[in-house]
Amino acid sequence: MAKEQPDYLSYLLRLWRASEEKAVWRASLESSHTGERKGFASLDDLFDFLQKQTGAVLDANGGPNEAERGGDEPATEYDFQACIGRD
Repeated sequence: MAKEQPDYLSYLLRLWRASEEKAVWRASLESSHTGERKGFASLDDLFDFLQKQTGAVLDANGGPNEAERGGDEPATEYDFQACIGRD
């Protein structure tokens, strides 16, 4: 049986630069509901986790795919990947 996605998630997000020479960032999330902490070696790992938690599927431009937008709704100009500096 598939696990149902929650309607609400709340985390405390911590970000820190792992190296001053490179733009390497680490992250951790702490669930405000359970207190559980999860660490991430990269922002990609963090975003993958959040996408799995929310059931989000992004299109090639980093936005919600057509099914998640509701099909007939126009795509927004919001580019999630660009906002965090990922190409």
